[in-house]
Parts: sequence; structure tokens; C-alpha cells
Amino acid sequence: MPNRLSASEASRKIAAGELTAETLATSCLERVAEREAAVQAWAFIDPGAVLKQARTLDLQPRRSRLHGIPIGIKDVIDTHDMPTQYGSRIYEGNQPNCDAACVAQIRELGGLILGKSVSTEFATRQPNKTRNPLNPAHTPGGSSSGSAAAVADFMVPIALGTQTSSSIVRPAAYCGVVGYKPSFGLINRAGLKFLSESLDTIGSLTRTIPDAALIVEELSGLTPTSFENVDKLRPRIGLCRSPWWDSADDTSKANLEQAARTLATAGAHVADVTLDDSFATLDEIQIELSSYEFNRALSFERTRHPDLISPHLLGRIAAGGKVTRSRYEQCFAAMKQARLRIADVFRDFDVLISPSAPSEAPGIESTGEPIFGLLWTLLRLPSLTLPFGKGAAGLPLGIQFIAASGKDNALFLHSEWAHRKLQCS
Repeated sequence: MPNRLSASEASRKIAAGELTAETLATSCLERVAEREAAVQAWAFIDPGAVLKQARTLDLQPRRSRLHGIPIGIKDVIDTHDMPTQYGSRIYEGNQPNCDAACVAQIRELGGLILGKSVSTEFATRQPNKTRNPLNPAHTPGGSSSGSAAAVADFMVPIALGTQTSSSIVRPAAYCGVVGYKPSFGLINRAGLKFLSESLDTIGSLTRTIPDAALIVEELSGLTPTSFENVDKLRPRIGLCRSPWWDSADDTSKANLEQAARTLATAGAHVADVTLDDSFATLDEIQIELSSYEFNRALSFERTRHPDLISPHLLGRIAAGGKVTRSRYEQCFAAMKQARLRIADVFRDFDVLISPSAPSEAPGIESTGEPIFGLLWTLLRLPSLTLPFGKGAAGLPLGIQFIAASGKDNALFLHSEWAHRKLQCS
């Protein structure tokens, strides 16, 4: 079925005249019709408009590798022709006047906007309607819940997500897909509903690493990654249990360590990495810094519509109001200093590996704990969840690969090498 093709495979077939955008879009829409009642991944989708887009694209010259490829847009990213509701009751039916920059780029490149994927409330931790497609009694994670679930359930090959704490890497782990948070600022953020201007990052949910590279390379101008010689790599991998290692359950710990042993056997140089004590406070730094920015970014909402904000988010906003400007500047300075220290770690390693989440997906009443994403997001590093292993309930686990700032191409290559070796294990 065309909907099960990766974006890269579909792109090659479209270029060769073996597949049309309409055929691909129809297959994706049929999957949505079959599964949306159970998964509830979409905040808005208009099948008629999707097919009209596809037919138009089939009449036009191919513009890029994204030409004709269906893409989901997380519902905190503006679209001029579809509602953008930010996962909030405050914005029910909200219709922006223009596209976010990344959406406008996708259209310019010939990409096909399939619909708006569900976000949690303002991309925070209040669960929304989406269910984990692998087991509807479990969460798909947050906040890019709809994007992860739609990609995992073969409704769309690519969906945009956003991350402030762990909102791409965690749902990717829970749903068993690839979640990629680029280096900070790689994708333009104009038209994104900001929560934290220092941390918010647009990234992607896909089923393959080359697809993760494809969408971000096209939107950012990053040099396209060639995977032709990836098997010849001998990565230097740092096993970083992180200061929050004890937050992971025993299965997740064993899974990461088994992956490290497998990669070492396959030819990687693998060594333990212990971060010094100064890194152990950075989870709290991330929370204070982002809360201060939440409070200000949501000034309209908290002053005009506090009754329509969840208690959890109201608490986070209130906490941010107690962070003084002086303390905020201290947190920002700590972030900058830590970025210098982590650069020293990467002199000896191409990538670090760490858990993506403390466990497999918990129940539907929670979106899970973001603890294993806080540090890397604060440090503005590119990170990628690679599905590997299963939890006690049979749901996916993820391994997080992290590279130095600006080394996104290296992240793609070394994580793809690891993916191939782990698949063979």
C-alpha cells in the first residue's frame, strides 16, 4: 500500500513516474478513515481539499524531494486554510490569516499538507484525545501526540512536531517511530505559538532516519545527507546514563546497555560518559527558565481566559511568575556555560546515547515524564529517538542519540549506522 512507503521511497517513485501524489494521498486518507476513530490523531483534516492539492501537484513540475509527499502539521503551527487551535479551548475554531514560515516553505516545495495533527494544550503536558495506535489504553506521549500517532499508524509518512522539553523524542519512543529534534533554530519558527522562545524547536516524526533528514534538509537548506557509505562508519559512541539514570525502569536501563554492547560488537567504539555534577541541576534550570517564558508568552490567555486553562498549566504559569528576572538571567547564564562544557565532551565522541523516556508508554491519563529530554533541549543539541526494544507490556522503547550543536548531518549518519546494526542483532 502506498501509505506504508517511506517519504524517501515515495519521492523516488513520484520522480520516476511510478506513483502520483493523488494515489499516495488517497491511500493515506483511506488509512485515516479506517483508523481515526480509534487513534484520534487529527485536529483537522479535509479529504476533499487534500485530493484537490494532490491533483494540482500532479499537473506541476516536480519542485523538490517533498513534491507530492503528504505531511502532517502539529496544531501549534499556523495554517491559513485550516484552523489552528493550539490544543486549547480558548482557540476553538481559530483561523490564522497566514501560514507559518515552515508551512509556506512546504507548499513552495510542493509538499502536500494532509491536515493538522493533535497537540496537547499549548504543547504542554495536559493529555488531549489522541491514543497510542499500538495500544489505545496507553498514551502516545506529549506534546506531539497526534504527529507521532499518525506516523506510527501509517496515516502519513512525515509530521512536524515541536519540542520544548521532550515533546518529540518521548512520543516517538512511545509510538515506535523516529523523532528528530534539530539543532536549535534550524527550522524557522515564525508562525509557531511560542511557549519558550529560548527552547522551542520545530522538528519531525517519521518512520525512517533518511525521512527525518529529508524534511529538515529541505526546510533549512542543510546539505543533503548521503547514506551511501554509512556501513563503513565506525562511530565513537558515548553511553551517557545521565544524572537521572535512576528515573528509568530496569527494562529501559537493560535495553540501552544491550544496545551499547551490540553496537560495540558491530564495530563502534563505545565508552561510558559521566557528566560532572554541574549538569545534575540543569533539569531544574530548564524548568525555571521555561516557566518564566511560559508566564510571559501566555499573558493574554492567563489574564483573559484562566478558566479555560488546565490546572496543571495554570500551576506552571504561576510558578513562572515567581521566577525573578535576576534568577532567569542566572538560568540563562548556566545554560550558556553548560553548552561550553558539553562541547568538550563531544571532542571524544560522535554521538551520545541515552534513554528517550523512563519507560514504555504509561496509561492514557498521563503523557509521561520528560526527564530524559530536558538536558539536551536546554543545551540546544540535535537529538533523535531510534526505536529499539520492548517494555514489559510489549510497547516500544527508544534510544536517544545526541550530537554536538550543528552536527545534524553526523547525527543522521551515525544513528542510521546504529539502526542497521541493531536491526541485525
